[in-house]
Amino acid sequence: MFLYHYFEKERGPFLTISDLSDEEAIILQDKLKEGDNILVKRDFDGNYLKQRKIIENWLYETFLEKGGKPKRKTPHYMIIGETDQCKTWYKCIDHIKIPLNEFNMDTISFTYGDSFPTFISPQFGDKSEYRLNVYTNNEIWGIIEKYGWLKWTEDTPFHQPSYIEAQIWDDEIIMKYKNIYNNK
Repeated sequence: MFLYHYFEKERGPFLTISDLSDEEAIILQDKLKEGDNILVKRDFDGNYLKQRKIIENWLYETFLEKGGKPKRKTPHYMIIGETDQCKTWYKCIDHIKIPLNEFNMDTISFTYGDSFPTFISPQFGDKSEYRLNVYTNNEIWGIIEKYGWLKWTEDTPFHQPSYIEAQIWDDEIIMKYKNIYNNK
């Protein structure tokens, strides 16, 4: 089983706006808008950075409650398996895949679907069990067994789960693979 990280090849892997100060994050978000970056569509209402902080805090607190041992305050994001959806997000895409078993399972949480709609969809009436829920490694496999593997198509609405997101709360393995990628 592999975790995948997709990214804009020109920028490189494992960059997270959450590692920036508020001022730096706003400047970067504005710069991405000028460059017509497809990911800025997520800031359609101007509240993306604020919502991201709320959601990442919720992920962190919920993971702690479930016995997780995060070593970072904000996660690196990956996906269980490949997905074509992420290939639509970048102009010149690349990816890194890392075997799941290389990670310390105490430092990984999961959401059944992207964490943004997982958190936001209940506000629109979706009360599915996997909404507003963060899973440990042991728990996510029961959810996958119950609801199945997710598959994205071009018709999949944003709020519907289309992949299983992994939140990596440790830099050790991430930096190992980032260095390998940057030195190839």
